[in-house]
Amino acid sequence: MERLETGIHAGRLSPAEYEANFSDLHPRLDNHEALVAADRCYFCYDAPCMTACPTSIDIPLFIRQISTGNPIGSAKTIFDQNILGGMCARVCPTEELCEQACVRNTAEERPVEIGRLQRYATDAAMQAGRQFYARAEPSRKTIAVVGAGPAGLAAAHRLAVNGHSVTIYDAREKSGGLNEYGIATYKTVDDFAQKEVDYVLSIGGIEVRHGQLLGRDFSLSDLQAQYDGVFLGIGLAGVNALRIEGENLTGVDDAVDFIAALRQAEDKSEIAVGRRVVVLGGGMTAIDAAVQAKLLGAEEVTICYRRGKEHMNASEFEQDLASSKGVIIRHWLAPKSILSQDGKVAAIEVEYTKILDGRLVGTGETGVIAADQIFKAIGQSFDASGLGSLRMESGRIAVDGEGHTSLDGVWAGGDCVFGGDDLTVSAVAHGRDAAESIHRALTAAAAPAVAVA
Repeated sequence: MERLETGIHAGRLSPAEYEANFSDLHPRLDNHEALVAADRCYFCYDAPCMTACPTSIDIPLFIRQISTGNPIGSAKTIFDQNILGGMCARVCPTEELCEQACVRNTAEERPVEIGRLQRYATDAAMQAGRQFYARAEPSRKTIAVVGAGPAGLAAAHRLAVNGHSVTIYDAREKSGGLNEYGIATYKTVDDFAQKEVDYVLSIGGIEVRHGQLLGRDFSLSDLQAQYDGVFLGIGLAGVNALRIEGENLTGVDDAVDFIAALRQAEDKSEIAVGRRVVVLGGGMTAIDAAVQAKLLGAEEVTICYRRGKEHMNASEFEQDLASSKGVIIRHWLAPKSILSQDGKVAAIEVEYTKILDGRLVGTGETGVIAADQIFKAIGQSFDASGLGSLRMESGRIAVDGEGHTSLDGVWAGGDCVFGGDDLTVSAVAHGRDAAESIHRALTAAAAPAVAVA
């Protein structure tokens, strides 16, 4: 077997290999495939798949519309509940949500391909340039949205539809948030994230200001003084530290930065990767980083997770995908120290773990895994800079069922709120529902008082 160059290097593969490795994971169904897939749906009354969808899309209806040759109408059914339905069709863990609830699983152990059917319909509408929504009469109300990610975009769109004027503030140079910067390249090819942003903004009434960071360029109190309402759709900007020896060595990187750099690279061969890569973590970020390291030409990629397979936040499908790409997943291992040679990563020392009396503890037994690159994917943290007296809970923003925060006129949703599940589809639901709450509040405030006789 030919040995790869040691150390962290770019250009490990041929152009043809890069193209093949980063092609679409689940290509869009063609017309015949979509009809066959739609025909498997029972169109259940009180369908469990709808209950399992955080945005409550009428799944039996949109599939029936596909089966009757109406993909454009199907797309409207989807967008009525989830304006980012195109991206969610690509990245949503359907195997744990709607498809897991599909009654086809009972007899056949194979659900209706809801996610791929959703992509078929939404792609058809977007490629046809079909805009289903028109703005209501201007309300003369203004709302600031902080964050141009899934929650912020969903909120902005629904507010614009209701006639309000929206200004989105985002720290990055592009809109999209997680969809643009945080998802594996092979899940959303052809710059789809930006195409979807353009589709959402085409409703009008939404201005986006990039390079604007909360806590640096403005504060929450600034927005409260300037706008009739504020929605906070802030992502998780910080990365948790390992707090072990060697963490700052050359070759120890944040997985989220690696994924973002790969997403923004026009030429994948320019992204450097190690020969032996270790990824620390058990969530989707860990899987995405590990798989893409392998696709970039790493010879050995190992995920180390401190608990068992059943505890991993990454879905079973994603774990199986990683294994199919040659990624080794090792459980019950916690990082102990990072070993160096000439100031660079040479290996990682790990300690075996177990559950004792309900607590995760080290066993005292250690081992060493050779590595020239280590990615940290042990979770992200929320930066509360610029939020003033906003009430927090467990390090995130506390909200009620409609997204209200502790401050009048301020709502929040997505990854920044307490109790969220860090899913794109859930963030969309938060943004949509908060927008409706904002609309009700502004409408009530504008309504004339009724005299009592």
